[in-house]
Amino acid sequence: MRLDKKHVTKVVAPSVLATAVMVAVAPGQVDAASSISNLVKQAQLSSNQLVSFYEIKNQENLVISNDFLEKYQKATSDILKAEKALKDLKNDSNINWYKAQLEIAKNKQLKAARVIDAVNMGNHLAASMNKLNSYVKSQTLNDDMVAAYHELSDQIIKAERVFSKVYGETNRQKLRKTFLINPKITRESVIYEVSNYTLQKQITTLIDENKLEDAREAFEKLSRLEKRAVEIKEAGNKLYPGKYPSLPKMDQTLNEGKEKISESLPSIFTLSLMHTNDTHAHLDNVAKSVTAVKEVRAKKPNALLVNAGDVFSGTLYFNEFKGQADLEFMNLMKYDVMTFGNHEFDLGSTDEGHQALVDFIEGANFSFVSSNVDFSADDKFTGLFSDLISSEPENGKIYNGIIKEVNGEKVGFFGLTTAETADISSPDKVKFEDYIEEAEKAVKAFEDLGVNKIVAVTHIGYDDNPEYDNDLELAANVAGIDVIVGGHSHTELEEPVVITKDGSGKEKDPTVIVQAYQYNNSLGTIDVEFDENGKVIGQAGELISISEKADDPKAAEMLKKYSDKIAEVKNTPTGGTAVKELPNPRINNDNIISVRNSETALGNLITDGMLDKAKQFNSSVVIAMQNGGGIRAAIDQGEITLGDVLTTLPFGNTLATIEVTGAEIKEALEHSISEAPNESGGFLHVSGMTFTYDSSKPAGSRVETIEVKGSNGSYTALEVEQTYTIATNAFTAKGGDGYDVFSKAYAEGRVTDLGVADWENLRDYVQKLGTVNPQIENRIVDVAK
Repeated sequence: MRLDKKHVTKVVAPSVLATAVMVAVAPGQVDAASSISNLVKQAQLSSNQLVSFYEIKNQENLVISNDFLEKYQKATSDILKAEKALKDLKNDSNINWYKAQLEIAKNKQLKAARVIDAVNMGNHLAASMNKLNSYVKSQTLNDDMVAAYHELSDQIIKAERVFSKVYGETNRQKLRKTFLINPKITRESVIYEVSNYTLQKQITTLIDENKLEDAREAFEKLSRLEKRAVEIKEAGNKLYPGKYPSLPKMDQTLNEGKEKISESLPSIFTLSLMHTNDTHAHLDNVAKSVTAVKEVRAKKPNALLVNAGDVFSGTLYFNEFKGQADLEFMNLMKYDVMTFGNHEFDLGSTDEGHQALVDFIEGANFSFVSSNVDFSADDKFTGLFSDLISSEPENGKIYNGIIKEVNGEKVGFFGLTTAETADISSPDKVKFEDYIEEAEKAVKAFEDLGVNKIVAVTHIGYDDNPEYDNDLELAANVAGIDVIVGGHSHTELEEPVVITKDGSGKEKDPTVIVQAYQYNNSLGTIDVEFDENGKVIGQAGELISISEKADDPKAAEMLKKYSDKIAEVKNTPTGGTAVKELPNPRINNDNIISVRNSETALGNLITDGMLDKAKQFNSSVVIAMQNGGGIRAAIDQGEITLGDVLTTLPFGNTLATIEVTGAEIKEALEHSISEAPNESGGFLHVSGMTFTYDSSKPAGSRVETIEVKGSNGSYTALEVEQTYTIATNAFTAKGGDGYDVFSKAYAEGRVTDLGVADWENLRDYVQKLGTVNPQIENRIVDVAK
């Protein structure tokens, strides 16, 4: 940096004044003061020359030039001279002023010194990065490469520390951008390979020391590392395309090492499963599901594909094709085994009975397992069902259990369906037996046949009402089950759950539980490792998001013949006609009324339909509630089509009932209107009750009156200690929108999912009404307005 005359004047002027002040002092002191003044001034001038060097934020290349070093050394020398002279100066009234000026110079010199340190550190960092890169380019994975990785990691830590001392955040950012980004990318691009290699060496040491349990536990981590590696490289290449390369030679080294370790450990068998449940005829994304299955099979050719029930019911694809559309894609994906969900029995009360289910079974290119369902009283199933364990199962047949051979190992599969089916579906002559007893029989039958790896394919719910059945109870109370592939509760188990204690709290062999949410949104995968005795010693699983996959071309073409028909069907009249438009308002500049803060005629129609449908299942239901966030569109005046209904209620949430006290209802209503008059997706529309509240009062203390409609049509005050049966959608019943009071009831087994989709309720109700003319009836009143 050059100093112009103006700058020089500013630096020199104080020195001149100081010299003038000392004129009257003794001659020897005057000479010393004059010399000090000049030395300090020179130190300032030299340090000022460093400013352009340590202000690096706009510099294109960060290098330590000879010019910079010379100026830095000159400034350092001048500062040392001035410091030495100051030590010798005695009894001078300006000594503190000189020291202050010298500190300014020293501060600039320090800033320059830290930039020099930082740039040197950056060069060391680059050298370490290049060293590691040489191994990456040659795809050499050995101890030297790992050492280079750790050397770079150490240099990155040191660099962060050195850079943090540089003056000015913009300067520090410049250093990090110049020197840190690429080394960090290089290090992270091989973090999996280094971690895997290092872990393999640790496992080998454990085996050599005969610490086999520890070795197995460590071996489990290898699968998790492989999963994490894919995530890191995918995320990295999105941010820095091409910077996270695939390294096939290193992968080969790791695979060979893993195989060698596997051979060294006592026999370990890995069972790989793909699983789905509760797809409910959601076929719009089935072409993506086909892609996901193909991708998993490409990596794991021996993986089996399992369905835990409820393929039937839920969308127009089922209404129109009665399961045959789903079946075509299940056959395409080559499912291996399926059990029955409650919705597979929905058509039992129709004139055709279970013919659609029989057609589905007979057309399947896979087998069915069902241990607690008795089909014997229904002639339609004659010849389809065998109450035996089969090691040679036929496609299109139902067995108590089947044995599949995987990599030379026998694996048993049996199936269970919730006994609740009798209450929430239409099984007719089909009966359901105790799931615990039948599971115990199945396990014993497998063990008698020498099968010690057993999978229960269940449709009883992960944590569903224990008064009926659920997977947690099954795992705790039936010994010998290794894996439970579940459904019914639509639970999104992002990772497998491992149960290691029995019903009395004692330690037991592990049972792994998985479930893959709903509606073809996810494909579950699970790898389970067994020791030579058939005991689970490791597992790793995940849910693969289907939405991120590309459509399989063949499946997409197959779907078209079905989706084109559905598009036509959506124009089908429901049989209901709206007398006037049923708006679905939201707050805007001209309107303060919203479906998310106020009663609406459409909300009343929907909840009336929910209450009507719920009473068909349980006559004790007295109230229905629907969250405003689930009502998505208005219904126009005139003929109401299926498409109108599906647009208004697009989520397919199923109807559920809850046993709650009056106090819990009040708590739910307080939550419903806690944000009023602002909007809330959790605002509840109601049927079978009315309530008033005061939005001017604090949240939690707003509800003033609640009245419940009786069977005679009259309203009486809610009794806080009385138990009521109410209906809502499954989303709200499980605690969605922050309804902790309902979440608690669900956890305690007080929720029953009736399995009928919200749009089906509305369709049936408007058809029943014919003339649709709901009104705002002051069911919900804010007395503050």
